[in-house]
Amino acid sequence: MRIDIWSDYICPFCTVGERHLNLALDNFEGKDDVEVVWRSFQLDPELPKESTGTALDYLVRIKGMGEEQVVAMNDGLAARAAEVGLEFNWRESHMVNTMDAHRIGQLARLDDKGVEWDELVKRGYFTEGKNIADHDQLRAFAEQVGLRRADVDSALADESAYSQEVTADIALARQIGVQGVPFFVFDGKLAVSGAQPVEVFARALEQIAAGE
Repeated sequence: MRIDIWSDYICPFCTVGERHLNLALDNFEGKDDVEVVWRSFQLDPELPKESTGTALDYLVRIKGMGEEQVVAMNDGLAARAAEVGLEFNWRESHMVNTMDAHRIGQLARLDDKGVEWDELVKRGYFTEGKNIADHDQLRAFAEQVGLRRADVDSALADESAYSQEVTADIALARQIGVQGVPFFVFDGKLAVSGAQPVEVFARALEQIAAGE
């Protein structure tokens, strides 16, 4: 079974939804035969590479949301994340452009390290308050997952490197009607959108395994 997942590194719902999927996979008999393919998506491609502040700053100043609304929403997300063992320090986040992280993510995918890369970058962003647009930070992530330094340096030095792959993933998402992330496609047959409960992912896995 193959599961394609569209997500963005700065998307809190993606992190929660992916954890729910992993919990469902833990109890799925055929989990050893499941291939997870990470696909790129950008929530806000206009964000600069320099930090525009925290999620609170961004949603209040750029998106025009009320501060109380933002705090309540993110505290609620943090509570949901904690229920499945995730630490969501949203007040320490850096709202930055994710293109370079996605480009290195494409490199990691080619090296069969896509899952490790995604988990590490999201933990760095949501839990540790890392600036995931910073090239030195991306190099540190790459070293942790075992990517070759020369390949990473070459990709970071050339903004066109792996950008077509990122763009192709986003175009495919638009083509199949993705309106937001996370978005999961099971064997090209069944789609699940959003941070659904563990039970929803468990049913999807069983449905595909049964050939339905």
